[in-house]
Amino acid sequence: MAQFIKLYNDNPNPKEIEKIVKVLQNGGLIIYPTDTVYGLGCDITNTKALEKVARIKKVKPEKANFSFVCNDLSHLSDYVKQIDTATYKILKRALPGPYTFVLPGSNSLPKAYKKRKTVGIRVPDNNIARAIVEALGNPIVSTSIYDEDEVLEYTTDPELIFEKWQNIVDVVVDGGYGDNHASTVIDLTTDEPEVIREGKGSLDIL
Repeated sequence: MAQFIKLYNDNPNPKEIEKIVKVLQNGGLIIYPTDTVYGLGCDITNTKALEKVARIKKVKPEKANFSFVCNDLSHLSDYVKQIDTATYKILKRALPGPYTFVLPGSNSLPKAYKKRKTVGIRVPDNNIARAIVEALGNPIVSTSIYDEDEVLEYTTDPELIFEKWQNIVDVVVDGGYGDNHASTVIDLTTDEPEVIREGKGSLDIL
């Protein structure tokens, strides 16, 4: 059964963060809060964990539209090809925030992603999510969780999330009630930014 760990966004407890990081390093899966909906995540460097997440979402790892959750823009160059100044300015304006940006993937993507041309990058405005990624030392691969009955109904109550996921994941982080609006997805791989999904993030940043 999963551990249920309570954290406060204002000041996440480093000892509890360390516990979560150990689980990720051992190939475990976590459900954690972001600035939008709760996410299901694993360590980007662990292929087996990535395959588990893909199985849960019923997709092939190489076809999955998972996001890379970073704690700032410093990991960009690890996974993204050189981007121009205009693109970088949009990222700086919008992040941390409720956006997923589709960017051109570099040659140093993790094994499961080698064939992908693009990656989705997230830097959530949530201290818990960013503290986990910072302590881990590399991004988390993440996907949102939702209730199958109502395809777009996102579960916001951590206790209900735990009830449902306790036998599927290794940790459920209770960071308080989540939002039920997903991130705004913007493709920055073409000449003009293209909005793929309008979510919580305002389009004023473009």
